[in-house]
Amino acid sequence: MSFMSSQEELQAWLRLTLEPGVGPVTARQLLAVFGLPDQVFAASVGQLMKYLPQKLAVQLAAEPEPDLQALINKTFEWLARPGHYILTLADPLYPKALFDTHDPPVLLYVDGRPEVLAMPAIVMVGARNATLGGSDNARAFAKYLAGQGWCVVSGLAHGIDTAAHEGALEAPAGTGSTIAVMGTGINRLYPAANKNLALRIREQGALVSELPLDTPAVVHQFPRRNRIVAGLSKGVLVVEAAKQSGSLITARLAGEMGREVFAIPGSIHSPLSRGCHALIRQGAKLVETAMDIQEELAGTPGSKLNAGMGGAMKADAVPDHADGFVPGPEQLRLLERMGFEPFSLDDLVNDLRIGVSEAGSQLLTLELAAYIVRLNDGRYQRVR
Repeated sequence: MSFMSSQEELQAWLRLTLEPGVGPVTARQLLAVFGLPDQVFAASVGQLMKYLPQKLAVQLAAEPEPDLQALINKTFEWLARPGHYILTLADPLYPKALFDTHDPPVLLYVDGRPEVLAMPAIVMVGARNATLGGSDNARAFAKYLAGQGWCVVSGLAHGIDTAAHEGALEAPAGTGSTIAVMGTGINRLYPAANKNLALRIREQGALVSELPLDTPAVVHQFPRRNRIVAGLSKGVLVVEAAKQSGSLITARLAGEMGREVFAIPGSIHSPLSRGCHALIRQGAKLVETAMDIQEELAGTPGSKLNAGMGGAMKADAVPDHADGFVPGPEQLRLLERMGFEPFSLDDLVNDLRIGVSEAGSQLLTLELAAYIVRLNDGRYQRVR
């Protein structure tokens, strides 16, 4: 459904965004001149030609082409299903944060709970091929921030996006939520492996897209998607990113919109830390805990910043499945020497000058307690 438009008005909104040759910029220019979309299509060719080429003016003054009308009809069929909404620039639930951007979408397709678009939002983005530690950080930060009343926004991609959505969904019921902004049509889930995650998001948050139904995943659409991600937020947190990561586009857009940009530092040897380090050199705020973000965004309407925030999640926060295990002195010594880079059994034996059997026993204990993981190449990596 749409909250303020009749079917005829909504048909005009849809047609304005679906007409070939009418991009977002042209659509907003026409709205600025004529008012609502139905007034655009009621205008004469002569009136339209003051602002458009003759061919396009004739096209808009005529009835919609059959293929276009078929897509509009299909959209109304989609809209009739429970939980499906279209928010236009004239709808009261259209997110106010997007009005502050220079390029707000003319309309948004929403699958889920549209009211979450009004919540204070923090964006979390990062590498698709994230490390285990990076994913753990994203999940822990998102869970904590959602528990403090934030809506965690990301892009439903593999890696950091997935972990951020999952962490937000783990927050206590009735606190924050999560929004997945899609670079495809709202009915074309990408990546397909995140189908179950998307179903959970639509129940507790919302899936959002500005693209027409059936739009497939095409590379050039994702930077446009990123401007919506950035525009919805009070701030953007980059968890892990390579030097040429698309996450840096989101961070740049957020900075241009006056949003805060945060980055988690990492190892100087990790390629997935270089994007974050570059952002920090350019003025992004280095963060080690979720409380660092809360302090920077203090006073944000809707946040629980002043409601007692003891125990903020650290970047190396202990997962919920610790089962009460506390490493002993020797295990703590091993963990300290490991750092967070992958290492082999031989590396550890040579560095600490201990026997292979002793090192193997300690590693097994730490692996069972989820402090380290064994990688596919046989090496180990600390994740807590």
